[in-house]
Amino acid sequence: MRFPPRAIMLALLAGLVLSGTAFSPPPAWAEEFTGAQRAEIVAIVRDALKRDPSILRDAVVAMQEDDGEREKSASRATVAAARDALITPNDPVSGNPHGSVTIVEFFDVRCPYCRKLEPEMSAFLAADPDVRLVYKDLPILGAASVLGTKALLAARKQDAYEKLRDVVMRMPPDITRAAIETEAKKLGLDSGRLLHDMDDPSIQKQIDANLRLAQRLNIQGTPAMVVGDDLLAGAVDAGELKQAVAQARSAKK
Repeated sequence: MRFPPRAIMLALLAGLVLSGTAFSPPPAWAEEFTGAQRAEIVAIVRDALKRDPSILRDAVVAMQEDDGEREKSASRATVAAARDALITPNDPVSGNPHGSVTIVEFFDVRCPYCRKLEPEMSAFLAADPDVRLVYKDLPILGAASVLGTKALLAARKQDAYEKLRDVVMRMPPDITRAAIETEAKKLGLDSGRLLHDMDDPSIQKQIDANLRLAQRLNIQGTPAMVVGDDLLAGAVDAGELKQAVAQARSAKK
């Protein structure tokens, strides 16, 4: 019985890693071979590994790539299923409202990685004026995060969401109601109205909707971004963001 050495090694070793069984064919294969044939396969594996240990590395890499593709496909399917909730009339928008590509950013006002992303995102939007940025306020870091988020959404009623967001994202993370009032006054907002609007039930309703959407998308932390069909988890650099936007733009053609 003859096998193409490297091809059979890669297929077999990938099966071994998945099955967790040292040097025995996966169950589906085991039914197709006699005991003598299985012994010969084992001998081939042992001999091949001695002569070329890189076979095992290649098998593991191939398996990891396959797993990565499956995870990406599953993530895209999840994004597609949640498409109706990704962008709503209540969502704050930055960049070009009519941009050909939309980035949906889930963020927490106290998240240090979200704050670090701010200048990079601003520079990116300035460099690509054909991108719309949709904010999904996701207060997951405690009561101060909820307070900051409510302030931003309340500021939207005065057309000052981004203006206050720029300030809140630079404030000390222990955000307080008094600090919000002080900053709102500095920006020329009606601070009394802002504090009143923060308790509007519609704002809590929007926060709850964002939290449910994050759960649907299996978002585990912030920042997280949806670009086209892809979900980008964690802080990304300008290069990764540019590539994701380019792919989304290309997919539309």
